[in-house]
Amino acid sequence: MGRWRAAASILLNHLIKTPFPSPKSLSPKPLSSSNPPLLFRFTRHFSALPSPVSVYATDFDNGSPEFPHQNLGFVSQGGEEEEKHGKIPVKAYFLCTSIDLKSMQAENLSNIIPPSSRSSNYIALRHCDFPPDITGLGMKNKASCFRYMVVFQYGSAVLFNIEDHEVESHLEMVRRHASGLLTEMRRDDYTVKEQPLMTRDMQGGPDYIVLKTLDTDSIRIIGSVLGQSIALDYFVSQGLNMVSLNLSQVDGMVEGFADINRAMEKTGTFTMDRTELIKLVGKANSNLADVILKVGLFERSEIAWREAKYAQIFEYLREEYEVTQRFGNLDFKLKFVEHNIRFLQEVIQNRRSDLLEWCIIFLLTIENVIAIYEIVRESSGVSL
Repeated sequence: MGRWRAAASILLNHLIKTPFPSPKSLSPKPLSSSNPPLLFRFTRHFSALPSPVSVYATDFDNGSPEFPHQNLGFVSQGGEEEEKHGKIPVKAYFLCTSIDLKSMQAENLSNIIPPSSRSSNYIALRHCDFPPDITGLGMKNKASCFRYMVVFQYGSAVLFNIEDHEVESHLEMVRRHASGLLTEMRRDDYTVKEQPLMTRDMQGGPDYIVLKTLDTDSIRIIGSVLGQSIALDYFVSQGLNMVSLNLSQVDGMVEGFADINRAMEKTGTFTMDRTELIKLVGKANSNLADVILKVGLFERSEIAWREAKYAQIFEYLREEYEVTQRFGNLDFKLKFVEHNIRFLQEVIQNRRSDLLEWCIIFLLTIENVIAIYEIVRESSGVSL
């Protein structure tokens, strides 16, 4: 602003010292090269006044003396808007026990992201509402401009950058290829923040993670951990009815055996069919096999093996969601169930042994009665 004022002052002083042209001098004359200074002075008079609008970036950022509060609100709104656009919501769902990935891939072939590893227990889909001419302007490499869905064979689906009103339509795509649908889905929410100016590749926080760049491999890593976590939560706590016991998968089994032990403490016996016990054994073993084999809880991500930044994200999220500790808790509960099943099997076996012993005693008693009867009859025949 100081430079504009100085220039304006010099020009005004120059115009004041210069006499204003008379009417005669304003009459039309043929243009010639002899009077360009007069033409310059006349035209310069209308454009010499300084403009109140600053053209310097420093003046605009710091605010001019005439307008001390002109940009305060704008800066704060811009920061809030940037913070809002930097957040990417993540929603994890466990909605069934099995998903046919091949049929789902065939139905959504145009949206499938080519795999970057040899893992075959998931597929990643990318959706975009932008026209092709817009996505070509450097947006195709920015993951936050798209919507993603990572679907796992064991029943989990993880949605990235998808609003609540769009969730149901994406989950319906999964349900068409799912089997063993649950009556009540399990859900978990998370947030990814993207900050390209970070010096580090990632930084953790409460219920969110900050990444320097969110790419498709980062989406795969985050989706795998969240999918395993929500599935593990189901196997630990969500239940299925087991014959007449109304037992859930693990927590329900533990509670059921606790009730049986309390009843045995009071009555000295329990009522359970051997078939029910065998079903419980099969259920406990299948739960452990599903967690280890289908969910792949102890399989190392191939993407994390390749680059250290993905390994850092993978390890941080597993620690954040306490995946190893929760599996240890599940394993402890299953061992408790196994111990109780083994004890009850021994009790049932002892019952069968006792029954066989009583049957043998009954048969021996009958045999002895018959033998005594024959002896008595023979004695009576001899006396006669």
